[in-house]
Amino acid sequence: MSGPSQPAPHAARNYAIVTAAYWGFTLTDGALRMLVLLHFYRLGYSPFTLAFLFLLYEAAGVLANLVGGWLATRFGIARMLTVGLATQIGGFLLFSMLSPQWAAGPSGGWGVLAPGVCGVAQELTKTAGKSAIKLTAGDASGTLFKWVAWFTGSKNAMKGVGFFLGGLLLDRLGFQGALWTMAGLLALVFAGVVGFVPPLMGKSSASKSVRELFAKNRGINLLAAARVALFGARDVWFVVGVPVFLYASGWTFTMVGGFLALWTIGYGLVQALAPSIVRRSDDGLSREVPAARGWSAALALVPIGLAVAVALDAPHLEWVVVLGLGVFGFAFAVNSSVHSYLVLAYAGSEKAAEDVGFYYAANALGRFFGTLMSGLLYQSGGLLYALCGSAAMLVACWLVTLALPERAVVQTLVASRHFTSP
Repeated sequence: MSGPSQPAPHAARNYAIVTAAYWGFTLTDGALRMLVLLHFYRLGYSPFTLAFLFLLYEAAGVLANLVGGWLATRFGIARMLTVGLATQIGGFLLFSMLSPQWAAGPSGGWGVLAPGVCGVAQELTKTAGKSAIKLTAGDASGTLFKWVAWFTGSKNAMKGVGFFLGGLLLDRLGFQGALWTMAGLLALVFAGVVGFVPPLMGKSSASKSVRELFAKNRGINLLAAARVALFGARDVWFVVGVPVFLYASGWTFTMVGGFLALWTIGYGLVQALAPSIVRRSDDGLSREVPAARGWSAALALVPIGLAVAVALDAPHLEWVVVLGLGVFGFAFAVNSSVHSYLVLAYAGSEKAAEDVGFYYAANALGRFFGTLMSGLLYQSGGLLYALCGSAAMLVACWLVTLALPERAVVQTLVASRHFTSP
């Protein structure tokens, strides 16, 4: 019996290039979120209005993932990376046109439109990047889990650095200067992708109808449903609730931004270490699926416990929330990493980009719903309501994972010979 297959010799090089490109993108994307949150909060926007500013960003991501997966299959991953990067640069430049002299209505409308453009850019780039991992890892299932975990974890650690960068640039260069600087940084990344990523990487025969595009196997459909609940549960208290709660507790903007940056970096590091935490199986599913169930159940207990602490007005409540957020981040990171692996394990090779795009459309839908409910619940009942909403979504996520198949319903971990060779 032959041993486990290894990625092709060029695979590690392509993986490293795509990962580096996504690092540069994520750095500026994290900075943008912090810029928007702090800039508009300083202008006096309410928690719900702050959440509303990100709604088009998240909604645009749903469609961008579906279309982006199809386009990456039709035209190649490299082209979709360049399109995503160019769109982000355009979004930054569009945002930089916002004038402080504008009235609240036009200013808020521009604050929704420009992040919406950046939301499209984020999902196009993410879909292309995750699809490249499936392609480059080929049928080496052990490599697939490690590469997915490192890509996802390092990306989120970089987003944490971006949170800090956003606050720093806002302090040093102002809103417009920060956006111009980030556009320039991303232009360098764009040049690198054009110069080094094989142009036909990942090109294959795309779906010819909407029905075919949505015809996913049972594992991917269930994972998509679980992903909606998982990311909604995070954002329902993380997007608006946590920063506003900590600021209202006496923290400064610098303290809030620094804490969120450290939390996101730590969360990313745990994601990268997930293959060392979750025991691997030879078939790639029989241990990983139960792990997804167990970690979902454990994660649901965290907001339940925090909600009790908030309801009882526990002493030093802000530090109880900080500690709880650390526990939540650890369990959430393992959950997210296992899910990110499973979608590629369930995905077929010929249209991996479409499968990944469908899955991350669900991811964006979860973030959209969580962002909306974050503003609504926090404004209605403070952090307690936001935590209750998070707990309910995580229970739903756990229930969905109980139905995940522990055997591949299609031949998933096959060689990527159907793709055009780079």
